[in-house]
Amino acid sequence: MDAMPFTMDGYLAAEAEPGDREGTVSWRLTCSAGTDRLVEEAVIPCTTMKPEIAHALLTERQPGDLLRVIGHLALPDTADGILWLHAESLEVLWEAPVLDADGEDADTATATDADADRNRAIAALAEALTGFGQAPPGPGQSIRIHISPTGALGSGLEHCHSFDVTPAMAHRLADYVDAMSCFMDSERPDSVVLDPQTIADLTGLFEDIDLIDLTNTVLNATRPEHRPAVTQAMDDMFGDVPSPEDTDP
Repeated sequence: MDAMPFTMDGYLAAEAEPGDREGTVSWRLTCSAGTDRLVEEAVIPCTTMKPEIAHALLTERQPGDLLRVIGHLALPDTADGILWLHAESLEVLWEAPVLDADGEDADTATATDADADRNRAIAALAEALTGFGQAPPGPGQSIRIHISPTGALGSGLEHCHSFDVTPAMAHRLADYVDAMSCFMDSERPDSVVLDPQTIADLTGLFEDIDLIDLTNTVLNATRPEHRPAVTQAMDDMFGDVPSPEDTDP
């Protein structure tokens, strides 16, 4: 079957290996495709006959690098055949941090509580982004979001995810993030996100409050001996307020 033009983004799953011929190399690319309900992971074998790509993969790239491979996808002729992506150009989208050998041994010896908590957070974020929006992005209109743990990714590629969203979805996501930050001095409630219109309505409500009229109403309804304490409480909440003697008896 003829090969088709193809572009794929994914993480370098392991160190590239030299091919049988000089100037050739093979490697595996781990990629994810998000749907409304799940994230499908795939490992695509890649190869190239471009000496410059082979040199870069063998000497410069490391597991965990996020790569964009452009070339031709060779589909198998039989059901048990092998699919290959023959690369003609390579672009590095993100470089995994380089750690020293001692650090790598320490990191891979045991999984720390911090790592487990981070991975759970990545999984929760991936699930939320996977279900964000219903319509798939149109050609030429998508925005790609990559999330992954920091550090060496050679043994943690299952925690790397990529998502395509439309500009409209990106605006909605930005609005949700802004809403989460609109809690001034009060503590943000768990699992509560206000929509932008609600925030605008609340802002307008508080801007319309006349603090002098409010102060007069409260203090006039307060017994004289309690007015200093009430004045102090309102002053702590709203700033300077009229003193009791400035209000109507």
